[in-house]
Amino acid sequence: MEIKSTYKFARISAKKAVDVAREIQGLPAADALDVLTYTPKKAAFLIGKTLKTAIANAENNFELDAEDLFVKEARVGQGPSFRRFKPRARGSAAVIKKSTSHIFITLSDEQQVEKKSTKRKHVSANKNQKGASASE
Repeated sequence: MEIKSTYKFARISAKKAVDVAREIQGLPAADALDVLTYTPKKAAFLIGKTLKTAIANAENNFELDAEDLFVKEARVGQGPSFRRFKPRARGSAAVIKKSTSHIFITLSDEQQVEKKSTKRKHVSANKNQKGASASE
């Protein structure tokens, strides 16, 4: 069963939050909380709040045990930007964009092993034929 939790309009740029979200992906929920607790970044605090909400949803709404949960997906999307103006020289103004992001956490109680597809580039025989035809 999948449990989802979202934090919309978080006042941090998505670029900064994605690095922290990648650290917890695939970890058990308890280990992910430990990692976030000892990560000294603002994004870790915001993602930790969302993770705690997802765990509380699983325990209270779906009656699942928190020890069996793991982070299936931790995703950060870009939100709207606040536009602020700063006065500049000669009566002009400069735009300051204050970016926001949306944090999505998905927990699951079913451990899945994902198989990565290994794609290999095949060297075609045409490469050798082109070189042979050019030398003739």
